[in-house]
Amino acid sequence: MTASPPKKQKMQFDYPMVLTERPAVCSLVSPGQCQFNPTFQSISLVDRIPCGKGGTSYILRFGLPDETKPMNLSTCACVLFKAELMDNTKNELVDVIRPYTPISANDQVGCFDLLVKDYGEHGWMSKYMCQDLPIGGTMDVKHIDFNVKIQAPFSQKKIGIIAGGTGITPMMQALHAILGDGPDSQKSATEEVSFLYGSRSSDDILGGEMLDKWAEQHCGKFKHVNVLSHEPEESNWAGEKGFIDRDKIVKHLPPASLGNEVIIFVCGPPIMYKILCGPRDKKEVTGILGELGYSSNQVFKF
Repeated sequence: MTASPPKKQKMQFDYPMVLTERPAVCSLVSPGQCQFNPTFQSISLVDRIPCGKGGTSYILRFGLPDETKPMNLSTCACVLFKAELMDNTKNELVDVIRPYTPISANDQVGCFDLLVKDYGEHGWMSKYMCQDLPIGGTMDVKHIDFNVKIQAPFSQKKIGIIAGGTGITPMMQALHAILGDGPDSQKSATEEVSFLYGSRSSDDILGGEMLDKWAEQHCGKFKHVNVLSHEPEESNWAGEKGFIDRDKIVKHLPPASLGNEVIIFVCGPPIMYKILCGPRDKKEVTGILGELGYSSNQVFKF
């Protein structure tokens, strides 16, 4: 009797998912090597765990098309997720596509992780991913050249980061590249990183546990400052309040006078670009950063 072929075993992933257990890892690849390409590919949700204080943020782990290889996504790039969801205004199923930047690095083989905030009924895709998509359920993902951003290693000695809301995830990729252990050939020249992150309240801070841990581990090199715009009056929050403005930028970020030794990354909602640096699709720097003397060579808009 001929023996039956062995069943394929489901690959187990032992990489930490809890934010405080995730180290910064510098594992750079050049553009063009990502497992995902311009054609949508179906992948499965492997695991999902809650994170943060507010109970509305989740770490989602997805398997890769080839589970024997890492994702190989270049620095700060994103992938596009597609799901067929019900449009209640039309009473029909429609394709919904949204960009997401992983918070995992290219040391992970076979899987990658997203940090997603569930916006409930106000977030069509996020609600589906965080509440409705079952473990083992599939989504379609692709990667296109347009979604490739500025590449590490970075040559600037001082980097300032301004992010708001879900704009934090591409900045986590930049921090992996700057703070993480890795080959000498991939190390950035950066000596100091200052990060201003805007949220509505302490419950809305995304990835705060991981960034606080990295700031502790890289004391003197990485400073992480949360700015809360709508923290309740009765809160015992002792950090920065209000919005990211001129005074906070001057206080926490490296000045434009450092010339080629400084660069500022901006990533957030459209209103943030309008106020701080001008529209994302315009190279000219206006707004507060323009008033402070930062040039288009010193500001990168994600």
